[in-house]
Amino acid sequence: MAKYFDVHPDNPQRRSIAQIVDLLRRDGLIVYPTDSCFALGCQLGNRDGLDRIRAIRHLDDRHHFTLVCRDFAQLGQFVHVDNTVFRAIKAATPGSYTFILPATKEVPRRLLHAKKKTVGVRIPDHAVTRALLDELGEPLVSSTLLLPSHEEPLTQGWEIKDELDHAVDAVVDSGGCGTEPTTVIDFSGGEPEIVRKGAGDPARFE
Repeated sequence: MAKYFDVHPDNPQRRSIAQIVDLLRRDGLIVYPTDSCFALGCQLGNRDGLDRIRAIRHLDDRHHFTLVCRDFAQLGQFVHVDNTVFRAIKAATPGSYTFILPATKEVPRRLLHAKKKTVGVRIPDHAVTRALLDELGEPLVSSTLLLPSHEEPLTQGWEIKDELDHAVDAVVDSGGCGTEPTTVIDFSGGEPEIVRKGAGDPARFE
């Protein structure tokens, strides 16, 4: 049965954040709020967590997982970013964007796109997510919580707990999230390619 954490959206309780991160460090899988939708998240080295995310979402090996990062210093450890791309991403973050970029050797192979050797990265604008990342000290491996039986992501923590009570270890609730996932921009070829239009305004990359 999943633990349920009711966390303040602007001033997350430190005790709750510490308990959630402790669970992540023990190879737990959580559902947590972001500035776009709720997301599934686990620690970087958690193989079982990745398998559980794939099972919950019915994903194949072509799916791009996302490394949700605290800041640019952390993001730069995991992807190659040249000066032009850096400026474009810097202007759009933190925010509801995911950027696909060539991965560094710091990224475990199982997280990479099988052919392109790329990975998704993002820096969210959400107090609870930031608090989790500050406490964890490394990125969260994430995927939008969009269930195969649903046309849109779930928006309420209580309904997520009902739906996934035996599939995840914790549900972190800080109020309703939106139904639009991030806007995805692929920079792996040098020029921005809009892969998915979502919560972030795509106009700056068109």
